[in-house]
This record gives sequence, structure tokens and C-alpha cells, in this order.
Amino acid sequence: MNRLAHHQGIHKFFMTLGLALYFSKPVIKHLVYLVDALTTKGFSGTLTDVRYWSFHPNHRTTLSHFFTKSPWNEEKLLEKLQEWILRQIERLAKQENQPLFVSIDDTICQKTKPSSRAAHAIQGCDWHYSHKDHQSVWGHSLVWLMVHTFTQAFPFAFRLYDKAAGRSKIDLAIERLSSLKGKWAQPVYVLMDSWYPSQALIEACLKQGFHVIAMLKTNRILYPKGIAIQAKEFARYIEPQDTRFVTVGKERYRVYRYEGAIRGLDDAVVLLAWKADEPMTPDHLHVVLSTDRELGDEEILRYDAQRWTIECFFRQAKDQLKSDDTVFATFGR
Repeated sequence: MNRLAHHQGIHKFFMTLGLALYFSKPVIKHLVYLVDALTTKGFSGTLTDVRYWSFHPNHRTTLSHFFTKSPWNEEKLLEKLQEWILRQIERLAKQENQPLFVSIDDTICQKTKPSSRAAHAIQGCDWHYSHKDHQSVWGHSLVWLMVHTFTQAFPFAFRLYDKAAGRSKIDLAIERLSSLKGKWAQPVYVLMDSWYPSQALIEACLKQGFHVIAMLKTNRILYPKGIAIQAKEFARYIEPQDTRFVTVGKERYRVYRYEGAIRGLDDAVVLLAWKADEPMTPDHLHVVLSTDRELGDEEILRYDAQRWTIECFFRQAKDQLKSDDTVFATFGR
């Protein structure tokens, strides 16, 4: 099999990023083979696979030495890639006259729990609660940022969550968010699920000129007429005639729009929504926050639905890039 044309394409992209100014030819050569292997069907995440699937001319131990001892700066590689991504995504947003989205979420790269007699456990692994499995699993927990429009998405930045380091996932998200520098011609909306919209993270987004659209837990405190009440309790007072029907894609919702203060934010829009074919009970309630009060109900729900872009990426990374198994999962520490 002739991989020359494939390697040339990868090498050309690295030159577009300007990597020749920062990395030696041998380092760039290793990176070309690495990307080739990662994107080849059949790759399962080992150094042996990198050599086999990319037809690397050197022994596997050469690759091991490259990852552990070679003087190359992965942060510089990420920086140059991020600069390229931001140029691309801003061009797309202007071209489509659409907002730019930043999705924040975390995922677990599950590993096999080592034996108690194992001399060396995998670095950075710990027990993390998996919402998918409804139990704690052993592995790496990664906090990700993705930038995207309605039509195109780019994984942008990630950090390994290390419980022992004493920094929360919120702290890591705020740190990664700060790498989104620049002035944006299009509005930027930061999307997140109900585990992330803390006061600190919302304030960090607003400080950078970004709006937030996020799911809220149903026990989030609202202040209708100045009275503190949980969203799920407030919802009990809402009658069907107080709602309006909103269609997003193939789904139809009953929506009640609340405007005012919530805990941690003085002025916001909160949509209390139920699928049209489900009863208006707390068990079926969806609570969606928007810091942009100019958006209509349909726009808020349509923008919030874009959060699934990052979930699709997690699935693809695990199925195709083997992020659960790969030796590269500890990058970004």
C-alpha cells in the first residue's frame, strides 16, 4: 500500500500551521506517521498499531522514545492548531451569518482497573462517576472545549481532570475558555449541560463577551416576584394555558418563559419546557438558561440542541480514534 500521497497531505497541513519554525524534521516526520495511524481504520490505540498502520520505517521503541524523551513542545503544537481553528471557524460564522458556539463538557476514557499487585498503575487514572453507566468507572476524565457553527465543528482544547491536583472541572473549563482570545464579529454562545453553569463559569463567559445557554438542574433557585423558589416547585404553578408550543427540529415543546433573577445571576431568561406528548410534571421538566434576553424561545432551544455536537465527537473519538484505549489519552495534562 502506498501511503505517500496521504503523508504528503498531512505534511502540507503541518506546514500551513507553520510547524517548521518550531519543530525539527524528525519530529514532524513522527507526527505525520502518528496522524496517519490515528485516522486509519483498524487502529486500536497502541504504539505497535502506530507503526503497523502508518508503515513507520522505525522500530516501535523509537516511537516510545519520541513520546517520553524527544524535545518537542505539545503546547506549541496545540497553540498553532488552535490559531488555525479560530481563523476557520470565524470565517465560517461570517460566511453563514450565524452565531459561533463553544460547547463545554467532559468525558471518561475508561481503562481496565489494574490489579492490586500491579507495580505501576496508569498515570492520571482515578474513579470517576459515569452518568451513562450510572456508576463510578476507572479511567481518565477529560474536560473538553469544542468550537462550532451549525455546519462544522472543531475539537479545540482539553485538560485532564486530576482529583489530586485540587482543581475542579469548572476551574479547568474557565482556564480553557481563556484560550479563546480575539474579537468576534459574530455573537458567541457557550453551551453546557446542567453540571457546569456555576456563577464563576457564567461570569467568566460574560467577561469575555460570550453569552451562555445551558441546561439547569430543576432545583435551581428562581426569584419570581422576588420570592426564592426551586424551578421544579415553581413549575407546579404553571398551567397548560400559560405555555406556548415551540417546534425545534422534529420535537414539539410546551414552553413557559421566565425573565428575571436566578441564583448567581441577576438578569436572565429561563425556559421551563416539556415535550408536547409528555405530562407537565417535574419528572419531565427541562430547564434551559439563556443570558441573552433578546433570543426567542425557539432560538434558545435550537441553539441548546447544538450541545449534541460535542457528544457526537466523544462517541467518534472512542469508536474511531480509540480514546478509551489509546496511549495518547494523557496528552494535555
